[in-house]
Amino acid sequence: MAQTIRAEMVASVHSIIMAQGDSVVVGDTLAILESMKMEIPVLAEENGTISEISVAVGDVVREGDIIAIII
Repeated sequence: MAQTIRAEMVASVHSIIMAQGDSVVVGDTLAILESMKMEIPVLAEENGTISEISVAVGDVVREGDIIAIII
C-alpha cells in the first residue's frame, strides 16, 4: 500500500535528499523544508521505495501538500 508524505506546515523546499526509485527505511530523511529560518527534515514513515517526488528545491509547500509517495 502506498504511503503519501505530506507537508505539515507552510515552508519552502530547501533540499531533496532522496530520488525516485531510492529504497528507504523508517526514519530516512527524504527532504529538508525551511520555515522561519528553521530546517525541518521530512522523514520516511515506513519502509519502501520512493515512487514519486512531487516537489523541487525552491517550491513553497502548504500544509497537506504532497511531498513524496512511498510504495
